[in-house]
Amino acid sequence: MATTRDRVRRHVRETPGVHFNQVERDLDIATGQAQYHLRRLVNDGELIVERISGRAHYFDPTFDQWERHALAFLRRETAREIVLRLHADGPRRPETLATELDLSRSTVSWHVSTLGDAGIVTKSDDRPMTITLTRPEHTAELLDVVSPSLPDRLVDRFIRTVDTLFE
Repeated sequence: MATTRDRVRRHVRETPGVHFNQVERDLDIATGQAQYHLRRLVNDGELIVERISGRAHYFDPTFDQWERHALAFLRRETAREIVLRLHADGPRRPETLATELDLSRSTVSWHVSTLGDAGIVTKSDDRPMTITLTRPEHTAELLDVVSPSLPDRLVDRFIRTVDTLFE
């Protein structure tokens, strides 16, 4: 029988970029258990933890920093939709992304800025500004690895709803 630590290690390796709360939910373990085993796995060098936009995400050490950030953002529905649109259709203007994805401009702006800070997208200096993927081929590979969790999708949808109230 697999130990809890083995289950945690395997889960993180199978779902790179998974955040702390998702580990608890997916494995149905107590918060203290998740904290203890994740801390031990990180301290032993078997996993890496990185805080990205307020969440602790866990990775196998084989992922470099850019990949860790990309995977973490690809687990978030809105960021993933923006990246998917850029991958499928090429460079886009923020206004176009907002219209095509039925998002507020402020939501797109926030996500584009966050993705830009992580080096996943690049904003042009041209006017009107366009957004492009920094590493499109590598991003496409990572898109195949990740799908956002249901709680992540629900949080993103709630934020979208609140954004529409303030427009």
